[in-house]
Amino acid sequence: MKRDSASIHFQLPKLYEAMSPGRSLAEQAFSRAAGAPLVSGNAVRLLKDARENYPVWLDAIRAARRTVHFENYILAEDEIGSQFAEALAAKATQGVRVRLIYDWFGGWGKTSRRFWNQMRSAGIEVRCYNPPRIESPFGWLSRDHRKMITVDGSLGFVTGLCIGRSWIGRPERGVDPWRDTGIEVRGPAVADIERAFAQVWAMTGPPIPEEERVGDQPLRSEGDTALRVVASIPNTAGMFRLDQLIAVLARQRLWLTDAYYAGTTPFVQSLGAAARDGVDVRLLLPGATDIPLLRPLSRSGYRPLLEAGIRVFEWNGSMLHAKTAVADGRWARVGSTNLNIASWLGNCELDVVVEEERFARAMEEMYLEDLSNATEVVLDVRRRLRAPAATKRPMGRRGGGSAGRAAAGALRIGNAVGAAFTNHRVLEPVERRLMLGAGLLLLIFTLLSVLFPRLVVYPIATVAFWLAISLLIRSYTLRRTEKRKTRPPDDRRET
Repeated sequence: MKRDSASIHFQLPKLYEAMSPGRSLAEQAFSRAAGAPLVSGNAVRLLKDARENYPVWLDAIRAARRTVHFENYILAEDEIGSQFAEALAAKATQGVRVRLIYDWFGGWGKTSRRFWNQMRSAGIEVRCYNPPRIESPFGWLSRDHRKMITVDGSLGFVTGLCIGRSWIGRPERGVDPWRDTGIEVRGPAVADIERAFAQVWAMTGPPIPEEERVGDQPLRSEGDTALRVVASIPNTAGMFRLDQLIAVLARQRLWLTDAYYAGTTPFVQSLGAAARDGVDVRLLLPGATDIPLLRPLSRSGYRPLLEAGIRVFEWNGSMLHAKTAVADGRWARVGSTNLNIASWLGNCELDVVVEEERFARAMEEMYLEDLSNATEVVLDVRRRLRAPAATKRPMGRRGGGSAGRAAAGALRIGNAVGAAFTNHRVLEPVERRLMLGAGLLLLIFTLLSVLFPRLVVYPIATVAFWLAISLLIRSYTLRRTEKRKTRPPDDRRET
């Protein structure tokens, strides 16, 4: 869909009013920061948790007539994943073009090869994002963390939910569902969601044929909501720039929810500056983890937030997996991007940024409802972190973690150990165990190097050999590509 400036009516929210008469400059800043234009004429619906998302998704898939595009970080091989697999397979056997992308790391240990082969046998086109390759030893660090569905090019869903039993919970065992948020979109912006899918589809193999892609004719208007579809790929940082910009422009409230928070120094400074300027900045984070080491790591990042006047809350349920933000009751985002470097710079992510008061007010109401099931973390008189006894939750069963939580933990470990070596910030008492653990690991590594040098040298040599082979393969591939480009046209046709 081509966007002519005269054919699209941009609806500037009151969030820009403080910059009047520079509204057009603010709009330009948002578009350039996100790498996504504002598209009006949409209808949106806020969907909370799996109980609202899953049934709507399944109904949409079952009603498909032409295409279903499905992209998700995890499609677990359990009773929930099987429901979706059966619905997709049924449409494929009816002649609907079903394309599916899953992430290799996200599916590792959760879905068998047999599961995917059965879907392929049913006629579903299945692709895996970034499986391990010899020529790319560290390629697995980039993940397809998106969660989206489009049906017939006219209905789209963008969400933080994966597909699996964790999002349903096990009430019979006292395990609550994971808390998560999604959005339904109808209207012209669905074309941008379709293009986002086509982008990753082309990264995993041959692109979608030209005749099947979204055409030049815009989709008909379905409502009066203006939004942006922010489709990030590695090293683009569109969502990071937009998150920074919102922290700068928020005037009254900025309420954030995140599953795997590991904020960078620039982002923390932006939030702190807003809080010191009188903005009500709140951050709702998970309180549950199945990786005990990560709880003190998560809390180690709270002090600079609290000292800047930012209110921090921990969710009391099994797992908080949502990634949302709402500012001044006029701007909101829902999607897959976590507030950490892995999401901002390393992954393929997808978010919808809505600039409409009714939707933002609904987001604020949902946020306040979530806070009723959360514990606020504060600094006591000795400047130590604590949760008020009146609201402190009991220790119970915890929700499962994910690669995102592990990545956030790794970032915190690196930050804390780096601070210990460089003395660029004051270490917190909560990081004492981390320092002890890191010191013991280094001591063990030193002893092994002295007593059993082969035990250390062989793994290092193996990794070095792998890196050398990958570089040689890359060099050979580039040489073949260069030769192909410089070959005369006639020779190319002959081959």
